[in-house]
Formats: sequence, C-alpha cells, structure tokens
Amino acid sequence: MRTHLRSSTVLIFCLMCSFSGFAQFGGELRFCLHAEPKTFNPILVDDDASDTVRFLTGGVLVRLNRSTQELEPNLATAWKVSSDGRAITFTLREGVSFSDGTSFGADDVAFTMKQLMDPALHSSTGDSFRSGNGEVVTKVLPNNKVSITFPAPIAGLDKLFDQVAIMSAHSPLKEKAVLGPFMVAEYVPGSHLILKRNLNYWKTDASGRRLPYLDSVRLDIQQNRDLEMMRFRRGEIHLVNALDSEYFDRLVSQSPQSAHDAGPSMDSEEMWFNQVAASPIPSFKREWFKSTNFRRAISSAINRQDLVRIVFNNHATAAAGPVSPANQFWFNTKLQPHPFDRAAALKLLSSEGFRLDSGVLRDHLGHPVEFSIITNSGNKTRERMATMIQQDMEGIGVKVSVVTLDFPALIERITRTFDYDACLLGLVNTDLDPNSQMNIWLSSSENHQWNPQEKSPETPWEAEIDKLMRSQASTMDPNKRKQSFDKVQEIVWENEPFIYLIHKNALSAVSPTLAGVTPVVLSPQTFWQADTMSLRLERAAK
Repeated sequence: MRTHLRSSTVLIFCLMCSFSGFAQFGGELRFCLHAEPKTFNPILVDDDASDTVRFLTGGVLVRLNRSTQELEPNLATAWKVSSDGRAITFTLREGVSFSDGTSFGADDVAFTMKQLMDPALHSSTGDSFRSGNGEVVTKVLPNNKVSITFPAPIAGLDKLFDQVAIMSAHSPLKEKAVLGPFMVAEYVPGSHLILKRNLNYWKTDASGRRLPYLDSVRLDIQQNRDLEMMRFRRGEIHLVNALDSEYFDRLVSQSPQSAHDAGPSMDSEEMWFNQVAASPIPSFKREWFKSTNFRRAISSAINRQDLVRIVFNNHATAAAGPVSPANQFWFNTKLQPHPFDRAAALKLLSSEGFRLDSGVLRDHLGHPVEFSIITNSGNKTRERMATMIQQDMEGIGVKVSVVTLDFPALIERITRTFDYDACLLGLVNTDLDPNSQMNIWLSSSENHQWNPQEKSPETPWEAEIDKLMRSQASTMDPNKRKQSFDKVQEIVWENEPFIYLIHKNALSAVSPTLAGVTPVVLSPQTFWQADTMSLRLERAAK
C-alpha cells in the first residue's frame, strides 16, 4: 500500500536514505550447500559442505587472511615455531568461552591435538601434520601457553592450524560446543541447516561491539544449480560462493554489480580411475586402470582446450597438474597440460596390447574397452565435461557411459563400496602450501582417491611421492621444499593417477544487499569474513 510522507517525516526519510548501505546488526545470511554435510565433527571433515560448517562455527588458533594470505592472531595472540621446525608454542587468548559457556584453555588445545592425530579416526586434517613416525606431544605451560612438538620438522607448520578447529575437552556438548562466530542450531536432513549467532564469540569490531553482526546463517541443501541461481536472482539467497561460467556470463548481462571474477582459482577439476583391489569391478578393467600407459592414453584423447572454450566459456585454464599457475611459488613452470593427440593415445594403447577392431578398441583378451564415469548430479559443468569426454573417447574407439549420482551416493561409492570405474570431481585447495595436500598424496591417506589407505605404497612412484612429500614437509628451506614438490608434480604428470583437466576461475555471485564481502581466490571465496559481514539497511521506498 502506498503512503504519503507528511512534512514532519521528510527529515527522517532523508536520514534513512543517507545511511542506506551502512552495515547493521541482525538479519539472516542465506546461501546453499550442494550436498549434505557428512559430519559436524571438525576433526573428521573431508567434504565441502562439512568444511563450510566448520569454517563458520569453528574457532582456530590462527587464521589465514584470504586476501593478504598472511596469518593473523585468533584464539592465539602470539605463536612461535622452533628453529628446527618440530615445535610450535602458542600464547592463548584469555577470557574466551565456548558457545555453551565452557571456558577455553590449553587443555582444549591438547585434547584437540590428541583427537586430530589419533590414527583410529583417520583425520584428513591430521594427515597434514604427519611428517614422521612417533607421537605428537602437547604440553600445557604456565602463563596460558601450550607447546606442541612433532616427531619431525614440518614446514609451514603455523599455517596448518588455520584448518584446526579447537574442540572442548570438558563440555558435555562435545563438538557442538564451538568457538566460532556461529553455532549449529537446527539441521533438517535434505532441507537446511540454521546457524545461530554465538553469543559467547570473543571477537569485537573497532567500536568494541561484539561480533558477528548477523543473527543467523541459513544453509539450504540444494544440489540443483539452476534452482540456486533462480533463488539468487529472486533475492532468496545472498551469495553463490562458486559460480559456473554459464551462470556467471548470464549474471554479468543481467546484474553486473553482483558478478565477481577474482581470476584463476586454486581449485582443479580432474578424473581418476578406480584401482582398489577389493572393488567389485572386473579384474580385467582394474588391470587397464592400473596401467600408466592406459591412463596417459585416455588423458591424451581428451581435448582440454575444448573444455575451456565450450564448457567454461574461457573462464578457465587447461590444467597440467594439482597446482594452479595462480599459485606462483609452488607451480612447476616446466609442466604443460597434456596435449590433445589421438594418434599418440592409440600408440600408447598399442604398446599395452590394445587394438582397434572395426572402430572398437579391444584389449589383448578381446574385451571391448568400455567404462562409466560417475559425477555429482545437478552440477551442469561436470555433466557437460563428462559428456564431452564421452565424445572424445569415441575418437579412439572407447565407449563411455555417464552416470550422475546425488552427492551422498557418489561419496558412498568412492569411499566405501568402491563400485565405480571412473569419477569426475573437483579438488578444493584451501591453502597455497603443499602440506595441505598431504591427505591426497600420502599412499596411506583416506583421500588418496584412486586407491585409498594403502598399507604400503603399491607402486614405486607412489613410494617416491610419499618420500618427497615427507621430505618437503620436514625441511625449513623453501628452495629445497620447492625442489621436492616440483618432483612430485612431475611424477604425477608422468603417471596421471589423477587426469587433471582444468583450473576454473574464481567466479562468485554476491547480492548488493550484503556489506563486508571481498571475493578472493582462496576458499571460501565469499564468506571468509562471515563475522564482519552484514546486511545493508533497507532503502526507503520511493
């Protein structure tokens, strides 16, 4: 209903207009998760949805500023790494409480480290700290300090704690007691999570006002990206943290102030073959997948430039390996993406006994080469990539089926039943340092996706990667670390356990109604400042 302003209200109207756009307390931030969180235990996080919840609820000793890429104090006011890189001492912030009122102290850090390094828990976060055999020793020191000593040096040790959310040693709520700006208040599987403002959050703004500004965060579980973008355009959600190129271009034409391109991201899209001995796939297929020449042939038959041009509308770059060129120090500049070369692919296959028979590729036993690629449903980009790979494979006589699964079913297949041939997914890099990839490259790791948790390295090149990853993690010399990790990238390039496809740009959508948002390349691109983000004052009606 339209109303008329009285003369006495004109001044108020003007004041409201002059302050429109300023941040305010209260309100609910809304955005989507693309899958159910697998866990609310911060130690066990190894999926994007759970990582989002951990970032918004977990309190860490130090936090990596996603813009400056420098460490900043958080629950620790100061820290010092020993000269040999084996120990770190934190001075803890005083007067801090968990969300349930339980006091925070050195006992909680010690408890968290014990949980993190417990081999029975298989913590992916803990893998980054595994630099050698032996126990991790945590000591509670006077003056609110705590020291943590590792069996071998760990390069970049302090930065690894950006991923370690501190758990309470004493709260009856266990992992539900948190130190971050928000806490889980409601979870309806298949629908949404509600995170409420943590009234005990320790941080304040420059004016001394207790953060966060927002009252709550609603995370709707929405796999369908079309529905997600429709809701963004309607104003039902405030941001899309990672945007596909098609949606980005459409948004640029409709609402350019909402579209943000931060440049090449650290993330990658890749495909891998199932090499798990206990998997239910036929043994002859497993032999294909374990063959380096087979994997290299499949890689050579994929036209990456077409993926960049057609699927991503040039908002991506072809990938040579696990490190994006945007990561200037750690990227191995000697490496180039594998070129599209069908003749080279067929030559490699011929060397392994494969042959073309009336346009059908067969192995030495006469089996036609057929495999399926699973990927997550609702992700149009991956569905299109899989379809284009399917078409590329026809060029070398290989039949590919594309199977889309909801994310929980996909995770079940690649981590528990191992009932799949190949998988197309993305790797999210949360850190510049290679130590953050220990949980991928160590052969004993759960996230060693092509063959998880090997009791011992099953190939010489995997054993060499284990050695090099531990070596780079245990020296303090950045140049020596660089040499080791360059070699890891070269081994991966040669053997292709992952067939790296592209590095997409860091594209995001942010509503103009949000204040305090600075999209960046490092994950999480848009909500890394969640405790200081706010909703702008509504503009007065015209």
